[in-house]
Amino acid sequence: MLSSWLISLEGTEEGHRVALILALSAAFLHAVFGALQKGRHDPWLSRGAIDASYGLMAAPFALFVVPWPEPHMWVIFLGAFVIHVAYKVLQASAYTKGAYTVVYPVVRGTGPLFAVIGAYVLFGETFTWVQWLGIGVLLAGIFGLAVYNYIFLVTARDTLGIALLLAAITGLFVALYTTYDAYGIRATADPFTFLAWFFMIDGLAMPPYAYLRWRRMGDARPAPGPLMLRGLVGGLVAFASFGSVMLATRLDKVGEAAVLRETSTVFAALIGWLVLKETVGPRRIALMALIAIGAVIVEMGG
Repeated sequence: MLSSWLISLEGTEEGHRVALILALSAAFLHAVFGALQKGRHDPWLSRGAIDASYGLMAAPFALFVVPWPEPHMWVIFLGAFVIHVAYKVLQASAYTKGAYTVVYPVVRGTGPLFAVIGAYVLFGETFTWVQWLGIGVLLAGIFGLAVYNYIFLVTARDTLGIALLLAAITGLFVALYTTYDAYGIRATADPFTFLAWFFMIDGLAMPPYAYLRWRRMGDARPAPGPLMLRGLVGGLVAFASFGSVMLATRLDKVGEAAVLRETSTVFAALIGWLVLKETVGPRRIALMALIAIGAVIVEMGG
């Protein structure tokens, strides 16, 4: 059984390697997820369609496949629900106010630093001085990318200040849900119980609001077909992205998984260039390389 195999890897060298693969996979997929939410549709509508999709897909697994949650898990699920709703409201607000390539690096840059601190407080995790150097290099690249995008941005400059503030607060909630979800997935015997119930419960809040927002748009509202297709694709990506990083935090250090996931900023810049047609020059390529180098230092310094 997959659950038994994963549990057997906890704290082992093989578990560390699997966690590394999961964290890097989550980085790529999270960048794809962010682009799906920021793309052609209103971010609130995209988020509602995505949440509806993964909530419906998770329901049969939660109700009929995985073991039933232990009694103490219901309070944990409630906390996760509140934290993730706040995160999604902040993220959608930031995407509404600012350009994707400016907002996304700030969100992802503030997240890992506070996640490392949270992992120390909750789980007693410590980093070597080499790993702290790697975090510094990675954060320099992420925030450098945000500053560069800020300087050369030509769209949505009038709302950029509030967008950056919302992005920084969203980053704090990234750290909060990363450490809290790591606590939650470690609190149950079967990690897939947490994942299935988390996605089903997490899919309840945003769809009703997105539907009401869609209704109020009148003639300007998008056709439901393409929107729901985006939601279906986003739901599958969310399963793989968030599920991967949650499993990584159960198998190995929460802080390392949080830092490695932030290489998503590199993938986000590439997606912004290739898909969203946003400009990428040699300076941004150099900053992206800095992010990747920082992640390598963190991994090698452990």
